[in-house]
Amino acid sequence: MADDTRDNEQSSGGPVATGTVADAPKSKLPRGVVLGKDGKPCRSCTSFADFKSIKSSLVSHPHTTTPTVPPPDCPPDVEALGRSSWTLLHSITASYPASPSPTDQSNVKQFLGLFGKLYPCWVCAEDFQDWMRENRVRAESREEFGRWMCEAHNGVNRKLGKREFDCSKWEERWRTGWGDGRCD
Repeated sequence: MADDTRDNEQSSGGPVATGTVADAPKSKLPRGVVLGKDGKPCRSCTSFADFKSIKSSLVSHPHTTTPTVPPPDCPPDVEALGRSSWTLLHSITASYPASPSPTDQSNVKQFLGLFGKLYPCWVCAEDFQDWMRENRVRAESREEFGRWMCEAHNGVNRKLGKREFDCSKWEERWRTGWGDGRCD
């Protein structure tokens, strides 16, 4: 990846005041900005508004407001990446076989292990890996897998102070659609 923040290499020398986001001094980073392991602000780990505020703090623009959502042709921020990732993961659970073969079970466990290692937000990736160490992937059936994924998602929601989802409704939300027909 072009912006890989997983390696432990540190850049030689201190920040250069060129006005770019990558050069923002560590001590003056706005709240919500997460540094990558390379010591630079991590786009994938930081909301667009927080990332944008770094540049705003380096260059004064009177009477301008910082947008909170990136334009559609920009790299995703942590929020867009999270929403898209959870949609993918829940959709995988919804299409998972009701009675999976041992190969299906092995494949999904391997996928989730790799997903947790390759996820662009390194903080999120480490949290997901920790979750999986503490809560082994339950992939013996679609129902078990769907509940496990919902519980993993709720674990993130708790950390973020968001409302938890009722995991007894995971299949209706992600597979069959709501009983009132609004998804038909």
